[in-house]
Amino acid sequence: MSIVINSRVLGAHTTGVQRYLNEVEKRLPVGLAHVYPRASLHGISGHVWEQAVLPFRIGKNVLWSPSNSGPLTVSRQVVTIHDLAPLDHPEWFGKKFSAWYQYLVPRLVRRVAGVLVDSEFTKERLIASSRVSGDKIQVALCGVDDRFVSVPSADGAESSRILSQLDLPAPRYILSVGSLEPRKNIARLLQAWRRILPELDEDVSLVLSGAKGKSFIFQDIPELSSLPPRVHLVGYVEDAYLPALYAGAEAFVYPSVYEGFGLPPLEAMASGTPVVAGNVASLPEVVGEAGLLVDPYDADEIGTALLSLLKDSVLREKLSEQGRARARMFSWQRTADLTWEKLLEVADM
Repeated sequence: MSIVINSRVLGAHTTGVQRYLNEVEKRLPVGLAHVYPRASLHGISGHVWEQAVLPFRIGKNVLWSPSNSGPLTVSRQVVTIHDLAPLDHPEWFGKKFSAWYQYLVPRLVRRVAGVLVDSEFTKERLIASSRVSGDKIQVALCGVDDRFVSVPSADGAESSRILSQLDLPAPRYILSVGSLEPRKNIARLLQAWRRILPELDEDVSLVLSGAKGKSFIFQDIPELSSLPPRVHLVGYVEDAYLPALYAGAEAFVYPSVYEGFGLPPLEAMASGTPVVAGNVASLPEVVGEAGLLVDPYDADEIGTALLSLLKDSVLREKLSEQGRARARMFSWQRTADLTWEKLLEVADM
């Protein structure tokens, strides 16, 4: 008997879940076989394959499902639950999507032999919502890749080349990275930006990086149809460009109202970029005292934090140093070690 990975998620763009799987897998002590559909499947067709086909493909092997879902009929399975947004906030999703996860997740975590989560916040929410024993759940905090530490200088040739490719009008910018969906709280960020514009230097812009959520899952975001001045939507940015994009920013803002972990603020801190983040869900576990934590429901508080960073170079330098130190506490190798321990525990059952 061996351990295999349910890797249908790898058919999509590299976002948080895909990065999690890639980073953990390459640090496991042995290589694991992947099981995935012959063609990239999304939505209903992907879930049908996972529930009806995948169980027959894995035989008697232990299955690791690393992306919030897995086959209900496979008990010798470890599933990674990154967050419970469809259960806690179904209004952010399409009715069919949220209904499916509300049905699937509680049954799945009770059925499988082991559960991995990215934060204490998600563990607590899982215990409360699914009536699953905490003994079954292993918290394995995410890590940060070394490439976000060893980045080009913010005024170096590589950063300049990337900024030029993204068609940014000026080298000074505040950065926000994440899919443009309701939980990311873009509406209040734009409100905050509009309010502080009169107090900003004219060469400072706000850069929003991320793909918009698919229409059949996420509601539209009307605020994106009429942007304030000096706001630039650069869309999905290739993974290879992210280190320089983080390093070139004067500040990073992440006013999300719900995260199971929150890789972008951790990557920003590792890059030496001072962070403003929401003070809710798992984000305090990630940022700690190394950034400015704000009420994400208060646009004035978001704006005040951004202004303080832009106008106070001493504060920026202090948070830059503290952020780098904080980021060193998070290790993908540690994540992989805890994952491997849980997989072996289930394999030995």
